Amino acid sequence: MNHINNGSVRSPAAGQVFGFLDRHTPITLKQVLVEPLLNRLFREAMAEGDFDHLHNRRVRLEVADLDGGGITLGYWMGRLRLIEAEGEVTIRGDLSAFTELAKGTTDPDTLFFRRRLTIEGDTELGLAVKNLLDAVEFSLPGHR
Repeated sequence: MNHINNGSVRSPAAGQVFGFLDRHTPITLKQVLVEPLLNRLFREAMAEGDFDHLHNRRVRLEVADLDGGGITLGYWMGRLRLIEAEGEVTIRGDLSAFTELAKGTTDPDTLFFRRRLTIEGDTELGLAVKNLLDAVEFSLPGHR
């Protein structure tokens, strides 16, 4: 995966590597790695019913600088599920925007207003997800 440019070797960008891994990692492995983390992260909000309006809906999150990599999430039987399907709505942004959102350093309204995150598809569903992210309190491991 190294590129040669004028006789010098340079490593591919992180986005290319993660995009490659995303496209070549079986969905079952992604499910085993990602679903427990997401369900633990949002356990309290799910128990309080905050995710109930997402039942049987599909939301795609795409990270633009990860070479189009992303995940599609569904919510069934009280759990977030990683699925291999098109989303009814796609929320797209660069890794730094999603990181700021996850850390809580920038609120979703600001990220959408500045077009660092965009919504395509079912706008009503996208706004519901944005409002959910704005209302739900969570903390990433190692970040408070």
